Amino acid sequence: MDRLDGPPRLILVTDLDCTLVDHDDPENTDLLRFNALWEAHYRHDSLLVYSTGRSMRSYLSLRNKKPLLTPDIAITSVGSEIAYGGEESMVSDDVWVARMGEMWNREIVLEETSKFPELEPQPVKSQEEHKVSFFVGREHAVEIMKVLPGRLLERGVDVKLVYSNDYAFDVLPKGSGKGGALTYLLEKLESEGKQPCNILVCGDSGNDAELFNIPQAYGVMVSNSHKELLQWHEENAKDNPKIILASERCGAGMIEALQRFNLGPSVSPRDVLDTENFHVEVLDPAHEVVQFYLLYEKWRRGEVEKSDKYLQNLKSLSSPLGMFVHPSGVEKLIHEWIDDLDNLHGEEGKEKQFRVWLDRVSSSLISPETWIVKFDKHELSVLFVLGCIQMEKYGHVRRESY
Repeated sequence: MDRLDGPPRLILVTDLDCTLVDHDDPENTDLLRFNALWEAHYRHDSLLVYSTGRSMRSYLSLRNKKPLLTPDIAITSVGSEIAYGGEESMVSDDVWVARMGEMWNREIVLEETSKFPELEPQPVKSQEEHKVSFFVGREHAVEIMKVLPGRLLERGVDVKLVYSNDYAFDVLPKGSGKGGALTYLLEKLESEGKQPCNILVCGDSGNDAELFNIPQAYGVMVSNSHKELLQWHEENAKDNPKIILASERCGAGMIEALQRFNLGPSVSPRDVLDTENFHVEVLDPAHEVVQFYLLYEKWRRGEVEKSDKYLQNLKSLSSPLGMFVHPSGVEKLIHEWIDDLDNLHGEEGKEKQFRVWLDRVSSSLISPETWIVKFDKHELSVLFVLGCIQMEKYGHVRRESY
């Protein structure tokens, strides 16, 4: 949260599976649309928060499989863990860890839950120090939730029970959960004089319901939300104008909410990329660089004709004296780098799913006419042979300057 000097314009808090990440879309269409929108218009003055039921290990595994941006904050294990920054520099919130340890004893939780044979432990990878997870049907879950908290409290353990998706049963420390973790973060921001201008929470299942109880937040339930969350909305928030059910699924529903609540730009550069004309009235370096690489993607995929006009459009985005600095330290004039693209047209053709996305875009004005823009560039190439994925490669994380 120290990345911003002042209050964030927007804090966007989103669940991952079936909210930001659409597992039914192998091409990650709406996730990539969201990525381009966030990096072009929000990264510089807003905070991105992932709030997931996944453990930290499982979340990091997902990042190796899907084109997820680096969040400013990761809330994992249904709100029992909070960490800041990217995986290479992730820092756990020690104050939150200490709070989770109050009136919590994992061994006692395991002892008491073992007395319910209906509770089937989830795999080890889903278990954490402050989260004990099971599979169980709804009927049994309802009955267990009536008696388990009292039994644990008698033994000095105060818990929160979270049931979602008609099968996932989590035992957590009291005060945790996605809502508890977000409340803690908002209180922390307020104490630092960084109370956000707006908050948008996004979810699809029962363990997201707490997020929609944050009074100052706008909320969107994506159109593919589970029935348990829809039922919660019907019983608790159907007349609340700050909480909507999107007409679009997953990431598209999140973008829809930005527009409906008027929280900022809501048109992804992927939706409006003008390959004929890149000139803008007001220079926005982050937006320009995102556009630059979207045209680069289209060129490599052969989605635009091999014409010099497209290379000239790329050149129009930068000064003839502009430099491209490779992570290795090698410098090259941007216009020379663009000329080299002539031989790469259509290299990643129809047989491949080639995508480029930028992450952690930041810009600095270093002279009246010079900007330096830094970012991580990712490339995804998937080769399809006879309808099967033969090779999948997420491109190297490259911190580049432009």
